[in-house]
Amino acid sequence: MASAASWRTVLVDLGRSALQWFAGWWQIVLFGARLLVLALSPSSYRGANRAALARHLYTDTAPVLLWFTVLTSLISLVIIHIVVVTSVSYGLSRYALEMVVRVLVLELIPLTAAMFVALRCALPNAAEVAALRAQGALSAPAADGADPLQREILPRVASGMFSVLLLATVSCVVTAVLAYLWVHGVTTGGLAGYTRTFGRVFNPAVTLIFTAKTLGFSLAVGLIPIASVLYDRPNPRLRTSTELRGLVRLFFMILLIEIAALVVNYY
Repeated sequence: MASAASWRTVLVDLGRSALQWFAGWWQIVLFGARLLVLALSPSSYRGANRAALARHLYTDTAPVLLWFTVLTSLISLVIIHIVVVTSVSYGLSRYALEMVVRVLVLELIPLTAAMFVALRCALPNAAEVAALRAQGALSAPAADGADPLQREILPRVASGMFSVLLLATVSCVVTAVLAYLWVHGVTTGGLAGYTRTFGRVFNPAVTLIFTAKTLGFSLAVGLIPIASVLYDRPNPRLRTSTELRGLVRLFFMILLIEIAALVVNYY
């Protein structure tokens, strides 16, 4: 009897955990839908709301754009050198540039940008939102009657998304240029072949998947950490904070998007 009761307790706990897990994701979906409606509203881009949006876009992107691009460029040069030298040693030099484009531009740089923005911008934004929620600043309209979601939440979500997209785009372009210069040097002689190689990698289907993956990364980074601190309730049975649970959700979604993109691209 004791064994049956213990198994029943375990099953009840598992069922409760599964329901809480699905409920958390459903809250994130509903929260994203509310923000989408606000993003399409002209009032979100007027007066103080526009100023708050511009401030967050700048502070979450401008201070890190240059040194993130430099850092990814240095790492890319090391990887380019390794790939090119290895390809030449095995007599596969004609595949070197295609491998560089696939590994760096198509896969690693968008993933790196998403992880970087998640740690650099999304988590601090989520902590700020948690503090505002604790102070009660999100439960009532602002002094000028503005919706707190428009004034405080939407700019932070939009800035996280924008930062991922901009860092990934700039770094991919710089890496593509560095790959050409490393192999062909400062000349236009190899431009035609490089363009064909790039086009062979980024065919319409791959381009669509790459765009969808990067947009998915940006949406996950901007939305999930903030939604988690807004809707997760403190649970004394869990040893993790709402911020940490949001980070786990975010990494899970990034991993899921990356795996889905790999499966669609290569299978």
